Amino acid sequence: MLAGVAGALLLSAGILFFATSDWMLSAAYAVGLAVLLAGFLAFERMHGRPVPIGLAAPDWSVTVAAIEEQGEAVAITDRANRLVCANSAFVDGFGAGSAPPALALERADLEALTKLARESWRDGAGKLDIFHDRQGGEWAAFAVRAGRGEDHLIWRFRRAIAAAPDILANVDLAGPFGAMLSRAGIEAAITGPDGAIRSVSAGFAERASGDEAATLAGQDFAGLLRADDRDRIFFAREGRAGTPQTLIDVPLGEPPQSGTAPGPNDGATLMLMVDSGVGIGSGWDGTAQAGVAQLEALLAQLPLGLAMTDRDGRFLFANDAFLRSVGRAERGLPAFPTDLVTREDKAALSDAVRRHGRGPATSGDMAVRLVSQPEEPVSIGLSGVRGLGEASVLLSLADSSEETQLKRQVAQATKMQAVGQLAGGVAHDFNNVLTAVIGTCDLMLLRHTPGDSDYDDIQQIRANSNRAASLTRQLLAFSRQQTLRPEILQLPDVVSEVGLLIKRLLGEKIGFYVQHDRNLGAVRADPQQLEQVIMNLAVNARDAINAHGAHGGSGTAKAEGRISLLTRSVKSQQVVKLGSEILPAADYTVLIVQDNGGGIPDHVLPKLFEPFFTTKEMGKGTGLGLSTVYGIVKQSGGFIFADNVTDTGGRTIGARFTIYFPVHHGEAPRRPAAPEPAGSSEWSKGGRILLVEDEDMVRAVAERALARAGYQITACPGGEEGLAAITEGGEFDMVLSDVVMPGMDGPAMVRAIRQLRPEIPVLFMSGYAEEALRSEIDIPDMHFIAKPFSVAEIGEKVHSVMLQAKTRQSA
Repeated sequence: MLAGVAGALLLSAGILFFATSDWMLSAAYAVGLAVLLAGFLAFERMHGRPVPIGLAAPDWSVTVAAIEEQGEAVAITDRANRLVCANSAFVDGFGAGSAPPALALERADLEALTKLARESWRDGAGKLDIFHDRQGGEWAAFAVRAGRGEDHLIWRFRRAIAAAPDILANVDLAGPFGAMLSRAGIEAAITGPDGAIRSVSAGFAERASGDEAATLAGQDFAGLLRADDRDRIFFAREGRAGTPQTLIDVPLGEPPQSGTAPGPNDGATLMLMVDSGVGIGSGWDGTAQAGVAQLEALLAQLPLGLAMTDRDGRFLFANDAFLRSVGRAERGLPAFPTDLVTREDKAALSDAVRRHGRGPATSGDMAVRLVSQPEEPVSIGLSGVRGLGEASVLLSLADSSEETQLKRQVAQATKMQAVGQLAGGVAHDFNNVLTAVIGTCDLMLLRHTPGDSDYDDIQQIRANSNRAASLTRQLLAFSRQQTLRPEILQLPDVVSEVGLLIKRLLGEKIGFYVQHDRNLGAVRADPQQLEQVIMNLAVNARDAINAHGAHGGSGTAKAEGRISLLTRSVKSQQVVKLGSEILPAADYTVLIVQDNGGGIPDHVLPKLFEPFFTTKEMGKGTGLGLSTVYGIVKQSGGFIFADNVTDTGGRTIGARFTIYFPVHHGEAPRRPAAPEPAGSSEWSKGGRILLVEDEDMVRAVAERALARAGYQITACPGGEEGLAAITEGGEFDMVLSDVVMPGMDGPAMVRAIRQLRPEIPVLFMSGYAEEALRSEIDIPDMHFIAKPFSVAEIGEKVHSVMLQAKTRQSA
């Protein structure tokens, strides 16, 4: 290629000389071209790019192989945010059909990821500490601008993994615990997996370095010791003049699981240096039993669960932490470790204990399933112990009961959130269908009169549709997406309103007892929905009492049933004493519904508030009662708990539901003035309405209903068409629009319309909760009607909005 360029250079210089006969000009021309060519080649080499002869398509297969990393999702996008390549972890986590930042995420997380993309294109790199996928998983995202022309983004996604609890947080070797061990002739140190010292007791520091204040952190543990020809261990500083030591190593950490971050104690070991003359054992010919009492007293202080067996696998002792970990805190220690594990793990644990008890000093760990919690394997450490007379085996097990309980609570909360999202989506879509059915029935009833052959059938369809609408409202209540009308109220007032109805439902055989505490704080809730909560709990208690009376006892008379409804005042100091991880410290007004119906089975309690879960017979319950109660309480900012009531003998006698409502501080807002009756205004029905609804059935019903009321309707199937109707000169008195629509949604369309017509009133219709929509939409002077609605309801609501707008304009 260079030879061709040089030939072309000489040829052009020759042509110039032939044309001008000036050899100086021709030489200068040739030298200038040569300099430009040399500069171009130097520039290309400096940037690592050869002079291209032709452009070839890049081979991304090499890049895909390079980014295939374990536990990290990697994707590469171009300037148009198109996916260029991705590794298998990205495809598994987000799918091959999506490219960052346009992933299948909730709106807030999608906006955060889009902001990260903009910052990375601008600054060259960026990160997002946490976002959530649709399954509730937590991720961290990193983006870096790369490529020859910096025209690509490299995305890296890592799952956010909670740090493992530090089981050594309460072990202070430099404090009183280490001093107690030193007085007993035992020096202690904690080492890492590389043998480096992390912390030591003051006695260990003094014997190893001569300074009890020395930390020795980072020094090699083995370098501070020496062994003689008989394999006896001494402190290096003391030499053979010192006391021989017995070394006991206790593994403290668990091996990290595949794909998880290492814990703070993984590979850590507690090293115990025991003076041979202390008296643990009765000399070289003593037995292990002689030192058990003293060793048990020392190791009982550790928060780590420790137990010791003889070489045959028989338990010698166990500290309290070990008993708590295996669920034997009350029953005591069994004869063998195999009695603690499931049948499948008995043989493996027995072989491991015997193997560590026979051979030289060794340590290891194995995964077993305990009888107390067979669903979750735990890691148990085994260490062969020497110098205590007969060979023994030390078992170590971290007390993870609180961690396990927290995991279950998080899993249950995640499941309830996922079920709530599903239930809310189903209810929203079903509301559109019910709106069309109810509206069509109303229009048909206008053409039929009682006595017609079709009148009763239409009424039956409408009644069943309203029943279905009540079920969707229950689903929306569970998912916290229903429309509430909260007020500042006192719980005793609500209880008195519904008390007579409860007594009629309970009958004469079930007693109803009410007691109110003094100085109850006011709460903010919807009184109608709160009445539904009390009614549902009372009816469930009645059914439990009746079922317990029908099945409880064999030929003996059943005691009369009793339902108690109590209100209590709980201050923030009392909440702190409860030690609840769910209930924030605040003042609460508590509602308690308690019965003597035999209680709730343990396997039912975790599923109690899930929708469609019921213990009643087929056809006798929808399973939405308690889920509705759960949704109403949570949407009102409260907390609900269910547990069993026991008598003095520990026998379960009934169930108890406790609801905490935060106390409302401040003055109660004034009630809004009653709307002016429809016929009291000089302005009558009529006007031009822009109707925007993507569901054909709902749009048709609303259009016919409003047209019959005297309005002029312009119906549009989407936000783009509705905005075009305004921009093309259409004159309208009101906009009636759905909220969620494909393409341009209702709020986006209204914001654009308000720029052209700031004064035009807007009425949104949706199956979601009004309060949630108002907080998300944030459009001033907007009104709302919940789906499903009847022909009369939509007509009255439109008339009310038009009347308010007319009154405001004339004021």
